[in-house]
Amino acid sequence: MFLARSLLKMSNHNPLLRLEQRAAEADQIIEYLKQQVQLLKEKAIVQASVREEKKLMVENAKLKNDIEELKKQLLEKEKRRGVQDVAIPTAGANVECSSKPTPPSGPAPSACHTAAVQSPPPKDDNKKKKPEKKGEKAEKKQAAQSQEDAKVDVSRLDMRIGRIVTAEKHPDADSLYVEQVDVGEAAPRTVVSGLVKHIPLDQMQNRMAVLLCNLKPAKMRGVVSQAMVMCASSPDKVEILDPPSGAAPGDRVTFQGFPGEPDKELNPKKKVWEQIQPDLRTDSQCVATYKGAAFEVAGKGVCKAQTMSNSGIK
Repeated sequence: MFLARSLLKMSNHNPLLRLEQRAAEADQIIEYLKQQVQLLKEKAIVQASVREEKKLMVENAKLKNDIEELKKQLLEKEKRRGVQDVAIPTAGANVECSSKPTPPSGPAPSACHTAAVQSPPPKDDNKKKKPEKKGEKAEKKQAAQSQEDAKVDVSRLDMRIGRIVTAEKHPDADSLYVEQVDVGEAAPRTVVSGLVKHIPLDQMQNRMAVLLCNLKPAKMRGVVSQAMVMCASSPDKVEILDPPSGAAPGDRVTFQGFPGEPDKELNPKKKVWEQIQPDLRTDSQCVATYKGAAFEVAGKGVCKAQTMSNSGIK
C-alpha cells in the first residue's frame, strides 16, 4: 500500500509522464478530426453531384422546349409560304403546271414556280446520295471480283522448285508416300503423294521436284498434305517432273506470256486448278508446258519429264 501511493505521487510530479499522456490525447483528437474532414469531403462530393444532375436536367428540359418552339415556327412559316410537294417529272414526260386562281391583289405563283423557289432539304439529298455511293462501291467490288474470276490461267498457281528431303510409306495407306519437302521456307512442308506404285522409295529420297504450293491443305488418311508433287501422268505411267540443272528450293516456276502473282491460296469453290489442269502437258520434247508456254525457272532453264512426251501433267 505504501509502495502504490509512492508511485502515484511520483507520476503526479513526473513532467515527462504528463507530456506522454497529453501527446496520446492529442493523437486521438487529430485522428477524430481527420475522420470528420473525410466525411465532410464525401458529403460535399455527393451534394455537388446532385446539384450538377439537377442542373443538367433543367438544361435538357429547356433545350426540348426550344426545339419544340423552333418546330412550331418552321411549320407556321411553311404554312404562310404555301409550300407544296411537287413530283419531279421523268425525262421526256410532259410537264403540266396548274396555277392557283388569281386573287384580286395579284397573280399567285404557280405550283411549278413554287417548286423552283423551294430548294430540296439537304438532309434528303444526303440520304439519296448515300445509297448511290454504296451501290457504286458494290458495283466496283463486283467488277473487280468478276475480272479476277475471269482471269483463270497458270499465273494463279504458286509453283516452286522443291527438294524431297525424306520420303516414307504412309502408315495407313499402301499406295501413299509421306514426304518432307524443302520449298525454300523456314521449315519443310509435309506432302502426301500417291506414287508408291510408280516410283520406288529409294528414288524418292533427296531428289528435286516441282511443287504446287497454294492448294488448300487437305488431310489424306490422317496426314495433312501441304503441297502437290507435279508429275507427267498417263493411265500406265507416272514420272516426277525434273527441274533444270542449278535450280534451288524456293525458285519460282514462271510461264512466258502469263505474268502475274499467284493466289495466296486457291479457293476450292472457284475450281481454278480444275480449269487450268487440262492445259498442262508435256510437248514432243518432254518439256512441261501450259498452252505451249514452258515451265521455266528464270535464267536456269525449263522443267521436263524423263521420257513421257505429249502426256498430261497433274
